[in-house]
Formats: sequence, structure tokens, C-alpha cells
Amino acid sequence: MANDAPRRPLQSAVALTYKNDSPAPKVVAKGRGLVAEQIIHVANEHGVHIHESKELVSLLMDVDLDRQIPPALYRTIAELLAWLYHIESAQKSGQPPPPAPDTSSPLRDQEEQ
Repeated sequence: MANDAPRRPLQSAVALTYKNDSPAPKVVAKGRGLVAEQIIHVANEHGVHIHESKELVSLLMDVDLDRQIPPALYRTIAELLAWLYHIESAQKSGQPPPPAPDTSSPLRDQEEQ
């Protein structure tokens, strides 16, 4: 018996970490389907903010685990880190969170040069 229910597209997720003494953020987890769901679940459990960007995730999926993000993504990831900082500041002060940065074209800076 065939299931005629529409199938949800296969979800992908990437987790990054950044330490102040590190030159760039690193990819610490990535996956599709159930692995992606688990990454998102663990992030939610630990209060980690999640930003959805299919374009950015697609580019980050090409980065090997425990490797730094490529220089072409530095600006986009820096904007996300700044956004997360502002979210945390807003939460502490009771202010509304800022809007998420536009990451729909993560390589826009490369294209403009």
C-alpha cells in the first residue's frame, strides 16, 4: 500500500563552535534526516539558538568535521555570531530579539568583488 502523504524534504543541519582563541569557527556536527533532527533536538535541549538557511547549510555540509569554515563564509558567520550576541543581550534586558541577518546568499561578498 503506497503512502500518498506528501514527503517532507530531507532536512540537513550543521553545528558550529567558535572559541575566542580560534582563528575561525569549526564544523562540529552535520548530517541529514535523523542525524539533522538529532542535532536540532540537542541544540534545543541546550538552549542553543538555531538559524535556518538552506543556502548556508548547503555550503557548510561540504566542510569536513572538525575543520574551520572557509574564508568565503567568514563575513556571513560573523554576522550570525553578532546576531546571537544581540539576542542574548536582548534576553538579559527584556528587549525583543533582533531580526535574523539575511543569509540567503552567503557568498554575496565574493560575488560583489
